[in-house]
Amino acid sequence: MAVTDKFDNVALTTKANVYFDGKCVSHGFVLADGTRKSVGVVLPSSLTFGTAAPEIMECVGGRCKVRMKGEEEWRTYTAGESFSVPGDASFDILVEDEPFHYICHYG
Repeated sequence: MAVTDKFDNVALTTKANVYFDGKCVSHGFVLADGTRKSVGVVLPSSLTFGTAAPEIMECVGGRCKVRMKGEEEWRTYTAGESFSVPGDASFDILVEDEPFHYICHYG
């Protein structure tokens, strides 16, 4: 999978969403067709995220390990890879050495 490096014709929310005392920062945006997404970075840390709607997390830089709720195994993702998270779920993410950059595709 190629890394998405640009979105055209978007409405960007300029105020950042800051989570976990600044360990995760993202900006939401809406495409011309109404599709919502966010782009952000997770600094080295171990965090647990919850979801309301299903999400696809696209890795655009760095590396992370992910463990879905109820699973034992950690899976590693790098640039060009993605993982899906069901709605009303949670996952653990471990970022170790360098910031992890992502695009979150909602729905």
